[in-house]
Amino acid sequence: MDLNYTPQQEAFRAEVRAFLAENLPVALSEKVRLGKRISKADTETWNAIMNAQGWLAANWPKQYGGAEWDAVQRQIFEEEACLAHAPRLVPFGLSMLAPVLLQFGSEAQRQRFLPRILSGEDWWCQGYSEPGAGSDLAAVKTRAELEDDHYVVNGQKTWTTLGQHANWIFCLVRTNPDVKKQAGISFLLIDMTTPGVTVRPITLIDGEAEVNEVFFDNVRVPVENLVGEQDMGWPYAKYLLTHERTNIAGVGFSNAALATLKKVAAATMTGGRPLDQNPHFAGRMAQVEIDLMAMRTTNLRVVSAAAAGQAPGAESSMLKVKGTLIRQELTSLLRRAAGPDAMPFLPEYLDGGDNQDPMGPEHTAAAAPAYFNMRKLSIFGGSNEVQRSIIAKTILEL
Repeated sequence: MDLNYTPQQEAFRAEVRAFLAENLPVALSEKVRLGKRISKADTETWNAIMNAQGWLAANWPKQYGGAEWDAVQRQIFEEEACLAHAPRLVPFGLSMLAPVLLQFGSEAQRQRFLPRILSGEDWWCQGYSEPGAGSDLAAVKTRAELEDDHYVVNGQKTWTTLGQHANWIFCLVRTNPDVKKQAGISFLLIDMTTPGVTVRPITLIDGEAEVNEVFFDNVRVPVENLVGEQDMGWPYAKYLLTHERTNIAGVGFSNAALATLKKVAAATMTGGRPLDQNPHFAGRMAQVEIDLMAMRTTNLRVVSAAAAGQAPGAESSMLKVKGTLIRQELTSLLRRAAGPDAMPFLPEYLDGGDNQDPMGPEHTAAAAPAYFNMRKLSIFGGSNEVQRSIIAKTILEL
């Protein structure tokens, strides 16, 4: 297999670079570069720019407004967007729910929901994890009982990322408690403005309320919001998680973080010499760069197979494990490079205040918050311990 980019793919890369240079707002790029918090309005601005170009839904068919890029094109765009410090595209509607609707949903659901994802009318969040049902999603207890033409939903979801912004949530709910636990789960779409839905933000250690608890108290959901068949939600959930875990690898984010780390280490003096000449620190930088190069090759192998029509299996788990460890190490090294300057940070500065003093070099303001936030990577999307079990069972046949 040839892992080199073709002339056509390199031409596409040049097109992406030109687009980013011309259309990515400088103020927005600077917020990302300096690690400031990206607001809902910022995300909506960038989504609108991408949608006007026809690139927002990279992996959707063109008939539904997508770009219909292959896996290699998507990888190239991610790399270039991260290096240009573009905001991330929130994945919940675009690259998590949409593939499920395209594969398992009805045409009526596609016609109803997909255009509203593109337009920004709907902001989706994921209702999977519950207290006591995180990596073991088959243990979900949120109930949905059919009453005439509605499901009545009761229960709780937690760690719901950006749920404070969302007006829709896709949920795993238990519709049959009397069968094997994987067999009694359904995939339900719930309007969060429905009476009985309560959202309670959770403030994380980095000071931001990024995740939430969502409570359902006799929430009535029309039966047409059921995706696929009742009690068949488990294979739909696994299909979605394959997409999520591959995305979590974040090769583009790691490439950009490594570039920043190299600049900081070269400019930081310690013991009379640049930090990147310190043997211990330089050794850790070299190791993470080697790991990233190996993962990038693996990622190219996976996306090349996907471009040829093959579905990723345990490879998505491998990318998830290695990708999260690399991203955590990069934030750890940047925090170490920042030294005492990484200790204080002002929420007002991170929230985008232009006149706020970052209390140190500009790269240090977000060093500690990013480090703390990245701790969660090895847990969400299925903990790394669970991913290692998947790899052992499917590849090593243990």
